Amino acid sequence: MKEISAGGVVYQLQDGQHMLLLIEDRYGKVTLAKGKQEIGETIEETALREVLEETGVAGRLDAKLDMITYVYTHPVTGESVDKEVHYYLVEAYNTEITVQLEEISDVHWHPAKEAWELQLQRGYRNNDDIFRLAFQKLGIEV
Repeated sequence: MKEISAGGVVYQLQDGQHMLLLIEDRYGKVTLAKGKQEIGETIEETALREVLEETGVAGRLDAKLDMITYVYTHPVTGESVDKEVHYYLVEAYNTEITVQLEEISDVHWHPAKEAWELQLQRGYRNNDDIFRLAFQKLGIEV
């Protein structure tokens, strides 16, 4: 089975400092907002919809970052799933957070360097390069 998802590294400038939006998933990991593509939806539409649904933050696509792939076992069927996730840099229009508690535990804005530290400590390793690419495009050194 194949599953396609999209999401983003959501950012905003606050007092000249880049802030990044990170979610805490139901496994206690720090990660990026993302979710499954719906029928008739473009990858770009999926990325923006999922960010909005999971966090309450609306945004605009800034740049395509990359696509990662991995395999996981479906929790209900036990079937092996080939997952493809497309990530974008997303500039936030608003900063107010609304957490989609059905799918995630929490959402917070973090200064970029703190977000990177959290990624290294509690993030998924396959997102490391996504963060690096986002920082490169934003001109942030870590």
